[in-house]
Amino acid sequence: MPRIVGVDIPERKPIRYALRYIHGIGPKHADEILERTGIDPSKRAFELSENEIAMVSTLIDSEYVVEGALRRQVAQNISRLREIRCYKGDRHRRGLPVHGQRTKCNARTRKGRKKTVAGKKGVKG
Repeated sequence: MPRIVGVDIPERKPIRYALRYIHGIGPKHADEILERTGIDPSKRAFELSENEIAMVSTLIDSEYVVEGALRRQVAQNISRLREIRCYKGDRHRRGLPVHGQRTKCNARTRKGRKKTVAGKKGVKG
């Protein structure tokens, strides 16, 4: 498997899609990287020469924030929001959606599994 920026990328996929396995590189950045290095996007990852892999690696290292540094940056941003006690920080703290989504009927990904609360069913008074 070719390693670019310390990440194993799938060798059987076209390099255009294989680059997306690096955290922080999506479709736009992958196409931009290949255009700037002059590599054919339909070329498979295992077909790249050592020189081409080195060109892609140096470009990513110098121009983009990826992998560990990006994860650390995002974590620092979230912790800063928590510390200044802003609305978004409180939503992060409570584990609720941050970007204004509704929570009455959705948001199960953020809220977790349903917690059933015993009600007053069957109690007559």
